[in-house]
Amino acid sequence: MDKLINIRPEIDHLYVHIPFCPQLCDYCAFYSEKGDAQKVNRFLDALIREAQIVSERLVLRPKTIFFGGGTPSALSVSQLDKLLNALSELTEGFSGVEEFTIEMNPATVSTDKAKLLRDYGVNRISMGVQAFDDDTLNMLNRVHDSNQVIKSYEILRSAGFMNVNLDLMFAVPGQTLNQWVDTLEKTLSLGPDHLSCYCLTYEEDTEFWNRLESGKYSVNEDLEVEMFIKTRDILLNHGYEQYEISNFAKMGMECRHNLSYWRGKDYLGLGPSAFGTIGFLRYQNIANTDIYCDRIEKTGMAYESTEELTVKLRQRERWMFGMRTMEGVAIGELNDFREQMAVFIEQEIVEERNGRLLLTPAGRLFADEVASIFAE
Repeated sequence: MDKLINIRPEIDHLYVHIPFCPQLCDYCAFYSEKGDAQKVNRFLDALIREAQIVSERLVLRPKTIFFGGGTPSALSVSQLDKLLNALSELTEGFSGVEEFTIEMNPATVSTDKAKLLRDYGVNRISMGVQAFDDDTLNMLNRVHDSNQVIKSYEILRSAGFMNVNLDLMFAVPGQTLNQWVDTLEKTLSLGPDHLSCYCLTYEEDTEFWNRLESGKYSVNEDLEVEMFIKTRDILLNHGYEQYEISNFAKMGMECRHNLSYWRGKDYLGLGPSAFGTIGFLRYQNIANTDIYCDRIEKTGMAYESTEELTVKLRQRERWMFGMRTMEGVAIGELNDFREQMAVFIEQEIVEERNGRLLLTPAGRLFADEVASIFAE
């Protein structure tokens, strides 16, 4: 641990993984589980202990904080208060935080929780909506319905949240183009500041993957492309900028925390399954809450793996993610890929703009192909 966190005295970006969910979704590959009060409270003690140990060796003065999961809002008001109070003490009262995001499920939003979060300085909410029709929500095994989305959104706005992201998902089995457009239109009627629109990905070790492998589900690539293009066109026409393949924001409302990842910045990860990258070392905590708690209680650390990175690897990762954003990558950084880029430019997949290379609107359909040239 000393080798990892003595590299830099200060970390600008903090991620906290809360693994608990009120209901496990069949498509989700993130580490999550259901938890009773005893398990949750033990986890919170371990998480706070991990943060305290790190703070003894690092200056915890983050500019961005992101609580992900799982479902962080599955915690009760008192549990959230306990966690936020402890982290506040370790970060000088969150005094340097510019963006503080917490993921929420519409079924776990309440007025009391919203007020508590605002009182601690949380200023951005990312709510997992996924769809606005109940058939699609049932297919995804979501715990909320479309009416709860509207009620929860109104609670968040009434509590004073001026930066709200809504997560949506398209190409769900059985979902039609008209259903997806209807979801977009209903979402836009609410006026969110940011939208993350993801094409369903079939991840191994999920129930959706098993159904795909058995032939119960199938992938319709033509429909996926049509939905992607329709999403981009509709959101651009409503004043949103596509600043990353799946992310759209009103002017100035881009997610700073996610941008830090895509720009190759260092970040600290706390909690089970969390990753962190500090200097040229990357680690991942064990993806098991019970074992995570055992290790924190016994040794103060819960690493499942560590990896020593190279300058070349960090550069390639930054280029790979940079080409997914509308910032692109400076031309001079990609001299070794001149020939490949020339081909992409000729194919109108990549364009040059203000000394940078970036995907064209049509090229955003080929982001994975472009990124593959940076793989070692």
